[in-house]
Amino acid sequence: MLAPKRIRRRKTHKGKMRGKAYRGSKVSFGQYGLQALEASWITNRQIESARVAITRHVRRGGKVWIRIFPDKPITKKPAETRMGKGKGNPEEWVAVVKPGRIMFELEGVGVERARRAMELASFKLPVKTRFVERETQL
Repeated sequence: MLAPKRIRRRKTHKGKMRGKAYRGSKVSFGQYGLQALEASWITNRQIESARVAITRHVRRGGKVWIRIFPDKPITKKPAETRMGKGKGNPEEWVAVVKPGRIMFELEGVGVERARRAMELASFKLPVKTRFVERETQL
């Protein structure tokens, strides 16, 4: 599972997911990408299961880039605990994804195989996505 090696603060605020992603909104490394169309938290388990779905489908044929990283700790209080007594302990890590963000990139396979691999990955994610290709550089 993905998780940061070290962090500045152990517990963070929830924050807002307003606006669109301007950084990370273009296919930069590979030929094809999977772009988020809505905002959400994506857990490290969801990222890993999407990565496994892509790599299993391309069968060592291409190279995969993961463009999101879960660097936000999410806290949870224990079950059957009364309210109050402070914030819970960090339980999982999430990546904050805004609309327009490229989450995964792929190269080295045909367009149909890449489209199917990204479709399989999108089934594992809690956001609506679309398949995008790199624009030809002039």
